[in-house]
Amino acid sequence: MPELVFFSGTMDCGKSTLALQIEHNRSARGLQGMIFTRDDRAGEGKLSSRLGLVTEAVEATPRLDLYAYAVDHMSRGGKVDYVIVDEAQFLPVDQIDQLARIVDDLALDVFAFGITTDFRTKLFPGSQRLIELADRVETLQVEAMCWCGARATHNARTVGGEMVVEGEQVVVGDVGGAAEIVGYEVLCRRHHRKRMTSAAARAAALSPDVLPVTPG
Repeated sequence: MPELVFFSGTMDCGKSTLALQIEHNRSARGLQGMIFTRDDRAGEGKLSSRLGLVTEAVEATPRLDLYAYAVDHMSRGGKVDYVIVDEAQFLPVDQIDQLARIVDDLALDVFAFGITTDFRTKLFPGSQRLIELADRVETLQVEAMCWCGARATHNARTVGGEMVVEGEQVVVGDVGGAAEIVGYEVLCRRHHRKRMTSAAARAAALSPDVLPVTPG
C-alpha cells in the first residue's frame, strides 16, 4: 500500500542526504520520481545536502497545488512512481493535505523530509500537519550533536553570533553561517534553554568570571 512517510529530525541530521539516497536507489531501478523542495540552501529548484550532493527539483511555492501539478504531469504522459518532498516544514497546511491526496488518489508513495520545531521550539504548521496525517513518522537515527557532545534536540537561530528567540518563523540560513548574518545551530535542550551556543560557550571559557559572583 502506498504511504505518506514523514522523516523528521533536527538540522544537520542527514534528512536531505537520505532524500537524495532514496531518489538514487529508486531511479537506479528505472523508477521515476517527482521531487519538490522549498527554500533549499542551494537555491530555487534544488535539493541539496551538506555533503555536496545536489539534484533538480520543483520549487513548491505557496500557491502551487502539488496534487494538481502531479496530475497534470501524468496527464501529459509523464511518469511518476513516487514523490519526494524536502524542507517539508516550510509547506503550508493545504499543501500537506495535497500530499496526502497524492497517496490516496494517485496511489503513490510520498516521502517528506523536514524538521519538526523551529528555533523557538514551536511546531512548524507543515510538520504538525504531517504528524497528524502521515502513515508513518520516522525519526532519523543519525544524531546531530550539540557543541557539548550531547545529542542535539533543538534548533537555534543566531544573529551576529548570538541566539535569538523572536522573529519570523521562516528565515533561510544555514548551520555554520558567517557570524554577521542569520545562522543556525543545533543544541541540546539544556543549552537551548540557557541560550548557550558554541560561540557563547567559547566566550564564557575565556572570561575570568565563569561562575556567578555573589557580593559579600
